[in-house]
Amino acid sequence: MNDPTDPPPARRCGGHPDVPSDGVAVMFVARPRQRARGDARPKGIRRASPEHTQRVRHAVQAVFLLLNVYLGAQFYLWVRYFELGGHGVYVPRPPGVEGWLPIVGLMNTKYWLATGRLPEVHPAAMFLFVAFVLISAVLKRSFCSWLCPIGTLSEWLWRAGRRLFGRTFRLPSWLDVPLRGLKYLLLGFFVVAVGTMSAASIDAFMHAPFGLVADVKLLDFFRDLSAPLIESLALLTLLSMLVQNFWCRYLCPYGALMGIASLLSPLKIRRDAERCVDCGKCARACPAGLPVDRLRQVRSAECVACMSCVAACPVESGLQFALAPRTAADARQRWRRRVAGPATTAAAIAAVLVGIVAIAHVSGHWRTPQPRQLYLELITHADAWTH
Repeated sequence: MNDPTDPPPARRCGGHPDVPSDGVAVMFVARPRQRARGDARPKGIRRASPEHTQRVRHAVQAVFLLLNVYLGAQFYLWVRYFELGGHGVYVPRPPGVEGWLPIVGLMNTKYWLATGRLPEVHPAAMFLFVAFVLISAVLKRSFCSWLCPIGTLSEWLWRAGRRLFGRTFRLPSWLDVPLRGLKYLLLGFFVVAVGTMSAASIDAFMHAPFGLVADVKLLDFFRDLSAPLIESLALLTLLSMLVQNFWCRYLCPYGALMGIASLLSPLKIRRDAERCVDCGKCARACPAGLPVDRLRQVRSAECVACMSCVAACPVESGLQFALAPRTAADARQRWRRRVAGPATTAAAIAAVLVGIVAIAHVSGHWRTPQPRQLYLELITHADAWTH
């Protein structure tokens, strides 16, 4: 039996055998209550999960890549029909393949603006060129990260390189910035070359043998690669595995044009500074290496609207691809009607592309109206045609 004069045993805090309540004070912090299903969500936009944000974009990339493969296969069969002397099953020429002729599209756009007349040769090249520029002017450089098959392959190579080598590399700014200027120099060369051509010279070029089969000549270029070109493509493939989006970031003049057009876009990646927790995940996720975590809105022509930063943000509505809020006072309440989520962006891209193609069909300027006999003569002697 205990002596009644002994001090009472120390009470244990929370039943813990080693921590007396009259010793050092111990504070317990209650875990935050999980929100029940019926509870109201916090104010703001319901942010899609990171997986959903990128899953939609990847699905659009895959669909457009498969569409390009289908068009390429159909175009190859059309060319082979004429290369075999017009024997076998005739497959109609797919006008959509002219999306691979951006310089022709630029030339035909110049011709249209100068004369007010739609081009007769490769009209689809112009309509697709205008559609892609318009998409970029409305939805940033989403063409590059959502539609362009080269951009898709470049992204796949980067991911493969990260798995193979365990990491990828970012060039230091003293090298990165000058290299980024290369694509603008290439764009400037083509713009000056086309800009100095008269409408009459453009029309003459398009109706010359080389212009009529410019798409066939492009196919021949890839079918008969020289050893130096193969080595260059191999080097470019390796660099694309080591440096994210190497071709798109440093060398693609088409991407440079889309970047300039994207400066007109009312939609931008916008950061809510009040909600930002300064984790830096958005900047690390950006394939263009932009300091998203330090910007209120991303204006840069290098932003391709891939929404990788939005997917990486851990805060609900911390980052959004959106229009500017109408006023600072009602910004929170206005976000919902002014945000372009992944599904909205995909729908807008499809609407612009389908709408432009529909206009081309209705106007009767989607296909080049040339007889088969002319193509038979031109394609069987394609090696003889030069510009």
